[in-house]
Amino acid sequence: MIQSPAEIKPADGKLGVLLPGLGAVSTTFIAGVNATMRGLALPIGSLTQLGNIRVGLRTEARFPKIKEFVPLARLDDLVFGGWDIFEDNVYEAAVKAAVLERPLLDQLKPELTAIRPMKAVFSQDYVRKLHGTWVKQGKTKMDLAEQLIEDIERFRRENNCARLVMVWCASTEIFLKPSDAHFSLERFEQAMRVNDPSIAPSMIYAYAALKAGVPFANGAPNLTVDIPAMRQLARDRGLPIAGKDFKTGQTWMKTVVAPGLRARLLGIKGWYSTNILGNRDGEVLDDPDAFHTKEVSKLGSLEYILRPEQHPELYGEIYHKVRINYYPPRGDNKEGWDNIDIVGWLGYPMQIKIDFLCRDSILAAPIVLDLALFMDLAQRTGMRDIQEWLSFYFKSPMVAPEIYPEHDLFVQHLKLMNTLRYLRAEDQLTHLGIEYYD
Repeated sequence: MIQSPAEIKPADGKLGVLLPGLGAVSTTFIAGVNATMRGLALPIGSLTQLGNIRVGLRTEARFPKIKEFVPLARLDDLVFGGWDIFEDNVYEAAVKAAVLERPLLDQLKPELTAIRPMKAVFSQDYVRKLHGTWVKQGKTKMDLAEQLIEDIERFRRENNCARLVMVWCASTEIFLKPSDAHFSLERFEQAMRVNDPSIAPSMIYAYAALKAGVPFANGAPNLTVDIPAMRQLARDRGLPIAGKDFKTGQTWMKTVVAPGLRARLLGIKGWYSTNILGNRDGEVLDDPDAFHTKEVSKLGSLEYILRPEQHPELYGEIYHKVRINYYPPRGDNKEGWDNIDIVGWLGYPMQIKIDFLCRDSILAAPIVLDLALFMDLAQRTGMRDIQEWLSFYFKSPMVAPEIYPEHDLFVQHLKLMNTLRYLRAEDQLTHLGIEYYD
């Protein structure tokens, strides 16, 4: 047995889940939690709700539910709030997103109608395809951050929340590189006071959350919380941060297939990926600068999984291309095509074709739930800074700058499960298995 790092505080009281962006993902998440609580549907895809964890030897047959193994907040203790650039309540926004069928939404109408967005921090300089009408005004970006902090504290009081978490579910912003303003908290705050263009709206949300004592998880590929200034603030406040970019469709499939090819030492000459999708996400990504942010996030997984420097003869000349095409008729039901040119014994070529007709928000909603509950668990355990154990949920996982990120889905899953075992002072699983044959 190992020593747990700290006592986990109980999940008593209400947990407020704050969501920048009350669009397709957020409304599907909120409606799904309410439908689950009323027994109208199952929370399929959620580790925290349906997952089991093996503890001890296989001969012990101990497979408790994750939500019973660690003290997670209960669904009926969750309270939802958020910001959006449009004034629609959650019911109206869900109807427009057209992810969930109308009869289900109508059964949940009273709960969903009651959730109205706060005015958002938004600038079309960072999301050019959207035209927000429900937007905060302020002389400086620091003014806007202070308004968000006021929103957070008011939400906390009015809903009698014991704890809060924030999960970014808003749009992809234009591509930004780390600049001088991002490398210390002092410089970051000064940059906000002078409206430095290197401070994007998502950063203002992250800053406000951490200043208000709220953990922050980034569900988009934006340069948001993965900068030294935000890490410094998270450490100073003793808060967990995580990101970035929900791993839902095509990249999720890559992190399943690529580890299998590498494990068999099959070569890869090329991997071509293209997507069609509609909805607000597709519209935003129709802007080349926003697409570049997403492209960087989606391209990184193969390099870290395949490690071409270790096997240049197998992966040293791989041609990896990613495309996203806005196609309004498809709505939230995006389609991802992958063509993989692989090489086998003696250099003989083969191909793999994948056509994944998925529902983006249906895959993202359980991720939002798990992140909210696990970030709250981390907060109650005293874990701070980057939560690498939550890499399982992200396309571009945040890690300490001196190490590379793990993209292999199975390594990420083991890391998550072993972290939970660690928190409960249980032995880590290595799957060695030799103990059964001594």
